[in-house]
Amino acid sequence: MAGRVARLMCAAALALGAGGCSDATGGNGEPIVFGPEGNNLNAYSTGANVVKQTVIRNSDEDPNGRDINGQVCFAPDGSRVFVAGEDTGQPNPPAGFGLFQLSGSEVGSLSASQIGKLTPTYPGAETSIPDPYGCSFLSDGRLVTSDIGNNQSGPANGQVIVWFPPLDVASPSYCKIDVTVGTAGQVYVDAENRVYVTSSRVEPGVYRYTNLPTSADAAGGCGATDETGAPLSTSVVRERFIVADANIPTVNGVTGTPQGTFYVSSVLSGVIAEYGADGKFVRRILEPPAGETIGFDPYSTGTPLGIAVDRTGTVYYADLGLVLRNGRFGPGPRTGTVRRIRFAGEIPQPPEAMDSGLRFPDAVGVFTP
Repeated sequence: MAGRVARLMCAAALALGAGGCSDATGGNGEPIVFGPEGNNLNAYSTGANVVKQTVIRNSDEDPNGRDINGQVCFAPDGSRVFVAGEDTGQPNPPAGFGLFQLSGSEVGSLSASQIGKLTPTYPGAETSIPDPYGCSFLSDGRLVTSDIGNNQSGPANGQVIVWFPPLDVASPSYCKIDVTVGTAGQVYVDAENRVYVTSSRVEPGVYRYTNLPTSADAAGGCGATDETGAPLSTSVVRERFIVADANIPTVNGVTGTPQGTFYVSSVLSGVIAEYGADGKFVRRILEPPAGETIGFDPYSTGTPLGIAVDRTGTVYYADLGLVLRNGRFGPGPRTGTVRRIRFAGEIPQPPEAMDSGLRFPDAVGVFTP
């Protein structure tokens, strides 16, 4: 009903010569923000009045539900297929990346059905829980994913993997391009199909990968194997493109901007910083007010983990709501939020809360119908 009323209002505005009309639920091409939280998958409209829908419920709340987490990324071919971390029932079956088909175009009438699952091998799985997190598509339909690996101590064994279409089959083929990332995080792919992945531990920063494999064999640049026997790239080139610094001591999220620069988030410092096309620091677009520290309450501006940008340049971020209690940092009880930063010209405005009272919102993704 709300969507119908909004469409009627939009049509009336257009008839009167008004422009830029879009409804509050994601119709008329308005971006929709997706964000996992508490193993649910939520969706948010991005108009003036934010509307929320839980598109997939977790398996504790729904016997037919799925446990969703991590980055949400959509295929570039307009198929409405998307990928997110899916660990329902782990360790049997193991955690992996769920492949889903989205139906609907407005928040409130969305639905999603699982059409596949991508499950790699995990080094060190006997001592740590496999934890899929990042994903992004290359322009030709290849998918790049990351799983976190050790996140506090031990060897750097986070992984970056390229998956080859078709993905909706029983055993999709893949090639690992890195198995030594120190706590791997978000994945971003630029217009030249260069891959960027964050690392928050052991030489932290944003790593860039080029010369990616084209198939899971030696002819395609995947002629080695890792310790689990899985295919491993012999062709990929890796460089540390952005080095962790005082602005981003913990490097967690990365995404590109319409201007060709990059935003990088640091959850512990509460900062989102902008870096140039050359990987050099430009400015902070988010930081806590002067004098604020994390304590029993989180920063008033949040602790950004996953980040995303829509085509207008608006930034969305998943705020874990970190607190310091009993000498340890961690998400507080329902202190998480989803927020956005809009711009007046080039000036970032104070962040706006789109949702609050959340349990572990760890990522966001933007879909434009």
